[in-house]
Amino acid sequence: MEALLPLMIQMISGALGGNIASGMLRQVGVNAMTRTVAGALGGIGGGMLLTMFGVETPITGLIADGIGGLVGGGILATIVGGVATRAR
Repeated sequence: MEALLPLMIQMISGALGGNIASGMLRQVGVNAMTRTVAGALGGIGGGMLLTMFGVETPITGLIADGIGGLVGGGILATIVGGVATRAR
C-alpha cells in the first residue's frame, strides 16, 4: 500500500493539472476524457522525474508527489491539446 499511495496521488493531481491547464488555454478541441488521461499519465511521469532527480525541497513526501503530478499532468495535457488542435 505504501508504494501505491504516491502513484495514486500523482495520477489524481496529474488529472487535475491536465484539466486546469487545458481549461486555462481553452483547448476545446480536446474532450474531458482525453485531458484527464493525458494529465494522469503526465502526473505519473512528473512524479517519477521528481523522484529520479532527487529534487531536495523543503516540502517532502506526498506533497512533493502532488506538486510533481500537477505540473507533469499540466504539461502533458497541454502538449496533447496542442497536437490535437493542430491536427484539425
